[in-house]
Amino acid sequence: MRVAGRPVRGRLPLTGGVRITQPIEDSAARLAARASAVSTGSPVLDRLLAGPRFLDAAAFPEISFRSERLVWIPAGWRAVGRLQVKNTEHELACQLDLDLPDTPPGALPRIIIASSWVIDSRWVTSQWIPALGRRIMMKCSFLLEPGM
Repeated sequence: MRVAGRPVRGRLPLTGGVRITQPIEDSAARLAARASAVSTGSPVLDRLLAGPRFLDAAAFPEISFRSERLVWIPAGWRAVGRLQVKNTEHELACQLDLDLPDTPPGALPRIIIASSWVIDSRWVTSQWIPALGRRIMMKCSFLLEPGM
């Protein structure tokens, strides 16, 4: 995300699950985050993002993504699904980059997934803010570990 023309780094801890199947295209994911957990390192910006002008975490405590399909495109994998923000669903396609770090002998494999997507700023605010463009580019990475 960019604020006042500069990129902003932040964190939004995810919970959920991923089911990897054969064929891989039938795999599925359901991820969720507490809207109040947004963390940019700036308490003022965090309150603004979680507040009523943006995510409105008090009224809409959860943000979620549910994949509907996984597709291979020339640029790599893409997860296509539904992003729910403020109780409204939006179609969303996430570009996925997979990394399989070295696994010690006898350990279960782990997968690091880096994703990038673009959301429409109108999904999170109805107010026009000069420093906030209509398209908000976001990047996220997460680690998948086999369930016990």
